[in-house]
Amino acid sequence: MALEMRPFGRTGVKVSSICLGAMMFGAKTNLEDSCAIVDKALDSGINFIDTANVYSRGRSEEAVGEALARNGKRNRTFLATKVHGAMDDDDPNMQGTSRRHIIQQCDESLRRLKTDWIDLYQIHRPRSDTAIDETLRALDDLIRAGKVRYIGSSTYAAYQLVESIFIAKELGTHRYVCEQPPYNLLDRRIERELLPMAQSYGMAIIPWSPLAGGLLTGKYQRGDEPPEGSRFADQTNPLYRRRLNDRIYDVVEGLQPMAEAKGVTLSQLALGWVHQQTGVTSPIIGPRAMEQFDDNMKAVEVSFEDDELRQVNRVIRRGESVAPFYEADFGPAQYARR
Repeated sequence: MALEMRPFGRTGVKVSSICLGAMMFGAKTNLEDSCAIVDKALDSGINFIDTANVYSRGRSEEAVGEALARNGKRNRTFLATKVHGAMDDDDPNMQGTSRRHIIQQCDESLRRLKTDWIDLYQIHRPRSDTAIDETLRALDDLIRAGKVRYIGSSTYAAYQLVESIFIAKELGTHRYVCEQPPYNLLDRRIERELLPMAQSYGMAIIPWSPLAGGLLTGKYQRGDEPPEGSRFADQTNPLYRRRLNDRIYDVVEGLQPMAEAKGVTLSQLALGWVHQQTGVTSPIIGPRAMEQFDDNMKAVEVSFEDDELRQVNRVIRRGESVAPFYEADFGPAQYARR
């Protein structure tokens, strides 16, 4: 099945209905394998690649930049990266959403990506300690300078996005055109407010972690220790401990018979479900190896009848979350306008 091209919110741009995430590049995935995955993704019809400056402290961006330089397909690629995370452990100003950090890191990302412009520049997390007008004006300057084409957010609350839209209108700056939230069959919270808000304001939605960090791949079984070397084998991480709870096994065990009946893997069922949801533009896959990429791509062939969607809703209700997939800064917006 050919990949669908979907409108990227209200921009007029068309992007593939699957986005290639590059978080593993430069870390668990070496340069040659990263380049091979990028090549196959573009040959498969993907035109949307997402990375971030904080992924392996720039090495992911370097791998993506090298891959696009080698294959000469930068012009046909909608290239996205993000800014916010700490890029230096000792300098407190090498993180966040201040003008200083955003403009400095944009130049660094352009260098690593070997490009003159970034199609989509996203704020990786909200910050209640930084005025939103500080952030929006800096991003607007980057657009006017030709370094960035569009701007977006990641893991914002619905009220923060609405606030940003109205402040952009007040300031006369460009506004966020998309949001990148966590969304999967273990965490459906964005269905409560964020998805309806995005549809009302014409924002694209590009979900991260559609496989719940691997919890929806079938590798984790009730009563067994997490596989050695897997993400959730690291029980020193308190967020991982909270995610790996009995309720997730109820969901996994409820979905597995449906996957078997459809003749697909659990991961293909889970990704296919996100891919088909109303309001979703492009779920982000983050393959570590080519085998994972191939498995993920088969998810676009998975479809759901109405009774199957009702069956999914009986396993995990609309808006329900059984595993927390973010701890963003949703604090008071007292710094919104100053």
